[in-house]
Amino acid sequence: MTQREAALRLDEQWARVRSGELDAGPAEQARMLDELITALRRPAEQDPECTARLGLRLGDLAARRFAHGDRAGALSAVDEALAHARRAAPHSPEYARWYARGLINHGVWLAWPLSDERRLPRHPLGPSAEDGPDPMERAAGERARDLTRAAVEVWLGLTSDDGVDPVNRRGLAQAKVFLADRLAELGLAHDAVAWSVSAENDFRFLLAAPAGHGGGAPDDEALEEAREEAAEALAHLARQLELRLRYLSFDSLERLRADGLLPDRLLPQAVLAARIQGAGAEEIADRLHLDADTVAGFLASRPWRAVWRLDVREPGGLWTVQGYPWHSSAEVTDRTAEDVGAGLIREFTASPDHPGPAAHWRVHVWWHEEGDPAGSRFRLMHAPGTGADRPPS
Repeated sequence: MTQREAALRLDEQWARVRSGELDAGPAEQARMLDELITALRRPAEQDPECTARLGLRLGDLAARRFAHGDRAGALSAVDEALAHARRAAPHSPEYARWYARGLINHGVWLAWPLSDERRLPRHPLGPSAEDGPDPMERAAGERARDLTRAAVEVWLGLTSDDGVDPVNRRGLAQAKVFLADRLAELGLAHDAVAWSVSAENDFRFLLAAPAGHGGGAPDDEALEEAREEAAEALAHLARQLELRLRYLSFDSLERLRADGLLPDRLLPQAVLAARIQGAGAEEIADRLHLDADTVAGFLASRPWRAVWRLDVREPGGLWTVQGYPWHSSAEVTDRTAEDVGAGLIREFTASPDHPGPAAHWRVHVWWHEEGDPAGSRFRLMHAPGTGADRPPS
């Protein structure tokens, strides 16, 4: 038996373990994977299939290390995995698909510190945030973005060769979703929405695609699998897009609308976002190319959750969060964040809780949930002796 045949036989056995078809305990799995990687190294120097499979199995090793908390070891393994996958990719569309998926996985692991336990961006405001990622985390996030963009390019090449293959179409759509995630983690909200909408369009294409041959042909099976995944992805994207629209300026919403990247189902959310930022109904209708009655209907029927916090600075310089009702929330309809903030200021200055004319105090109003002060839709600081209230520095 040649080294190549022996290595491929071990790989087949590992694939059955990996899928759950064969039972093996954690220690046995670790031993098998190490043995397989060693067996693949020598024939991988000359054989494209062994090269591609070595990339896959180093990726499996990276996943196991990551699951056990060894992020540095995982990134080292996936770096090596991608080097082999890149060499094998030109030899087969399947190897190119493996390479693209490896690029995406590498991006996920690099960007892990930029997302919370719900896999939502920790710093969705990017460089404008008051509390952003440290330089090393940001550098890792930028590399993750670049790797994921490279995966999109690989899938684009595959779809240009065979535009009807559902596996390639699904892979491209998934890659766009991951790229949108990486962009959102860096605070590039406009680009994140644009790629999410592009991915959504690709998934809808898969849902509408006719069966290729019928009669249970392999192409039809692949299409059915792609359709099932598309339906799940669309539900995920719907939630993601609603969240991401909250971080967009009115100018950005206008550009997305002009570029055809603001789906009709998101127009009520876009109208609401623009109103919260201070735009009037007439301006919203004009810039988003809607009729006035439609805008009025959206604003009358869609309340938004205003969340506010008022802080007072103590003599020692520390800021103290005030209690209810100055740290609370409410559902409001057809009001801007400034309207809400102005009402709070009037009530606070007339209340017994007001600390007096010599005190410093500040107010923030957020949409939906409290977060980074830079992300508040309205903010004002009262600084005695300046002649006027001013936004926080």
